[in-house]
Amino acid sequence: MKGLTDILGVRVGHISDFEAITGCTAILVEGGAVAGVDIRGSATGSQELDVLSPLHITPRIHGICLAGGSAFGLEAASGVRNYLEEQGTGFAFGGARVPIVPAAILFDLGIGKPTVRPTREMGYAAAKAATTDAVVEGSVGAGTGATVGKLRGLAQSMKGGIGSFTLKVGPNVLVSALVVTNAYGDVIDPKTAKVIAGARKSKESREFIDATEAIRSGVRLSRPAVNTTLGVIATNARLTKSEATRLAALAQHGMVRTISPVHTVGDGDLVFALSVGSENADFVSLGVAAADALQEAILRSVRQSKSLGGVPSLL
Repeated sequence: MKGLTDILGVRVGHISDFEAITGCTAILVEGGAVAGVDIRGSATGSQELDVLSPLHITPRIHGICLAGGSAFGLEAASGVRNYLEEQGTGFAFGGARVPIVPAAILFDLGIGKPTVRPTREMGYAAAKAATTDAVVEGSVGAGTGATVGKLRGLAQSMKGGIGSFTLKVGPNVLVSALVVTNAYGDVIDPKTAKVIAGARKSKESREFIDATEAIRSGVRLSRPAVNTTLGVIATNARLTKSEATRLAALAQHGMVRTISPVHTVGDGDLVFALSVGSENADFVSLGVAAADALQEAILRSVRQSKSLGGVPSLL
């Protein structure tokens, strides 16, 4: 399996600045996708999410842009739109095309160079680089500067990144997840209930604090609003906008299983869902698969990451 690009009609491209330790990821669906979103964090940074409402007139979107750089990174979405317009993608109006590209950002200004952020040019380059090849995972694209386990700040955190994973639902239906894990909480393997990447007892240590237990004992957030885990679910099953919105909500269970604490006041956690296809599927089965795929993608995001900016990776 290739990850999100297992879904026919989906392409993924990354651009990474390993010196500044930031980047962006473009997810293209040039044929259009019915889409929804579910927001659980309190520190989101986003653009054009209103088009995903079942009450909004827009029937389909053409891409998603995920970027580092905090609010500055939203500029990258303009580059994705410009690229898609050049390809003739978008809603036609006169002689123009208007691509619809919702975007979400994460906070990575604490690592690398905080004055260098994803730009319109980087967004364009990420879209141009998008392919149907296996999704490149780890510390790339929007996950270049991602970190996890920030109970005691960045100095005792670990690297996060991008992960992607696909599951089959019956003989013909696929559900795939891509995630950028930049969480305040620890990443936990549900099979063992143990922390595999998170807040460490000291800068030199590989022993974990267990953030949830520490918070229950009275430890406060090191810094609020500097985290975010961004998920994208894609399926070749045919969905309405309301169903896509619900699928995004059900996928959040995968985040709950693998990140603790999750959806805090200092996280901007959200999940997009894309329907790119015409297969018929039982919706309960889709919801279960979406949560499982996101769970595995999160685990892969820390297992595939590499050390950057003095922040160690899992391996």
